Amino acid sequence: MVLGPVPSSSADGGWWTPTARPQPDSDVNVTGEPFKGTDAQGRVRGFVDAHDHIMSNEGFGGRLICGKPFSDLGVADALKDCPEHYPDGSLAVFDFITKGGDGRHDPDGWPTFKDWPAHDSLTHQQNYYAWIERAWRGGQRVLVNDLVTNGVICSVYFFKDRGCDEMTAIRLEAQKTYDMQAYIDTMYGGPGKGWFRIVTDSAQARQVVQQGKLAVVLGVETSEPFGCKMILDVSQCSKADIDRGLDELHQLGVRSMFLCHKFDNALCGVRFDEGALGTAINVGQFLSTGTFWQTEKCTGPQKDNPIGLAPAPGAQKELPPGVTVPSYAADAQCNTRGLTDLGEYAVRGMMKRKMMLEVDHMSVKAAGRAFDILESQSYPGVISSHSWMDLGWTERLYKLGGFAAQYMNGSEGFSAEAKRTDALRDKYHVGYGYGTDMNGVGGWPGPRGAGAPNAVQYPFRSTDGGSVIDRQTAGQRTWDINTDGAAHYGLVPDWIEDIRRVGGQDVVDDLFRGAESYLTTWGASERHQAGVNLAAGASASASSSEWNLITSYAPGRAVDGDRGTRWASDWSDDQSLTLDLGSASLVGRVTLDWERAYGKAYRIELSTDGSNWQTAWSTTTGDGGLDTARFAGTTARYVRVHGVGRGTQWGYSLHEVGVYSG
Repeated sequence: MVLGPVPSSSADGGWWTPTARPQPDSDVNVTGEPFKGTDAQGRVRGFVDAHDHIMSNEGFGGRLICGKPFSDLGVADALKDCPEHYPDGSLAVFDFITKGGDGRHDPDGWPTFKDWPAHDSLTHQQNYYAWIERAWRGGQRVLVNDLVTNGVICSVYFFKDRGCDEMTAIRLEAQKTYDMQAYIDTMYGGPGKGWFRIVTDSAQARQVVQQGKLAVVLGVETSEPFGCKMILDVSQCSKADIDRGLDELHQLGVRSMFLCHKFDNALCGVRFDEGALGTAINVGQFLSTGTFWQTEKCTGPQKDNPIGLAPAPGAQKELPPGVTVPSYAADAQCNTRGLTDLGEYAVRGMMKRKMMLEVDHMSVKAAGRAFDILESQSYPGVISSHSWMDLGWTERLYKLGGFAAQYMNGSEGFSAEAKRTDALRDKYHVGYGYGTDMNGVGGWPGPRGAGAPNAVQYPFRSTDGGSVIDRQTAGQRTWDINTDGAAHYGLVPDWIEDIRRVGGQDVVDDLFRGAESYLTTWGASERHQAGVNLAAGASASASSSEWNLITSYAPGRAVDGDRGTRWASDWSDDQSLTLDLGSASLVGRVTLDWERAYGKAYRIELSTDGSNWQTAWSTTTGDGGLDTARFAGTTARYVRVHGVGRGTQWGYSLHEVGVYSG
């Protein structure tokens, strides 16, 4: 085999065709020029994968995901199984855990690909560069590469060839992504000439898409970012660690991030996994933190996933003698842990750096608080990238200006969910995305069958109409979405065609507007300017203040910029806190950060003279936390929070009050 570059044999011969593709190599099986430019309204076109893991083979100790997305030694080196999987998969322990059966399989990848990649094989490489190239040629224009690992899974897995420090793995995966960009550039004649372009701001991303290329955004999805794990409810990181970590990630090019994933950490509680997988991850939670998940009854309509009580013997045997996974009440489906003080610090740190917050995997309690913080600052940078957020938050996300994508489900299920939320997207004038989560141990759409209604007919045209897409071939294997399902990343265009045939053109049109919507959210985050808090240090008075020998609960504590202090009233309903802004200003937004003693019914009242008041906003359904009151901009010097109905047996207590012009 000749592994060095040779002239491309493609019949296209345009700018999109490499002048020196390595040989042998996987075919792409797409002809026609990739579309460039924008539509008549100046909007970019194309699909967005908001959640992929190109480099997860470098995480988890280096032997959980077998194969590489590229190799300087060629496809035969890139697409080969892990050493312990030979000769028949007998030692493919993680394959057995995730797929079931006995884990046995033909380990040979290139050139036969008898048993992998496959839609139900969770341990083998799906993101080979030529398969991503096929997705790009089929119309995808934005790809979020989430750098991913898990220190606990790494530590308990039998096979590894490196250490388990999560930040070390994240750094390596980032570097490998840049290496892959350079690898592809070489095929096209040098730096900057390839189709795979890592971008670090939305304007750069738009330029890449307008050139007809693929904009690659770096994200992070890991369980203990910055070393912020929790051991027996004691945080293992500090605010300084968070600042250093965010600065480092930003310098690496990371622009979106999960603050927690799978295990509760020092930043936030997680949204549970279900069934046997949930049991296994709960074991990992104990091994990581010294505590199992703890649940409580939900206080609102949103819920975390049910944990379930299905056994996971392979994981449970890792527990110390005498320790067992607890049972959980069926009516207590919410994680007791929400967003911690350090987590709030991290959210605000991401906002300062114009990064986008991924709320998937956050517990309902954590996500709710994160939304409160984002809304208090009108910050649009919020992403739900793969259906792991309670869907009841969707309108709240769109209202902020955020972006949502659905997990890469089967065409019937994907189309049904897309249609269910179609009215919301119309209301907020946004497109839709998908999150393939490939190399993410999630499972992908199986085959519907060659004889299924509306089966994909090969060849077919891309959504823009400019390319022809045939069955994809690599070595001796040819894949067909009808009979193989979504086996690897190259089948993304085929899956989209399956959606078109099952769900209709309208669903695909929403997806084709996805790149524009994602970049709109990103750009709005970059342009966001924090409002000036007119109440900071303002003169404050109150109808009453709770007396304490040791701690002051004076009115000024609610405007001192310290969330560790608070104003607290006497324990009766009709109480008020009045702020003198010093001069008349335009007031259009007030934020209230309640202590546990919150107002259920209260009014925001405004005055120019401190005597004549008008109600600007009111509620009778307050639920505590961080409230944001928005109303038409009104000129006022005085702002009064007037409590008329308490939410608890105590009085009214506010950590901080913010007043803003808009």
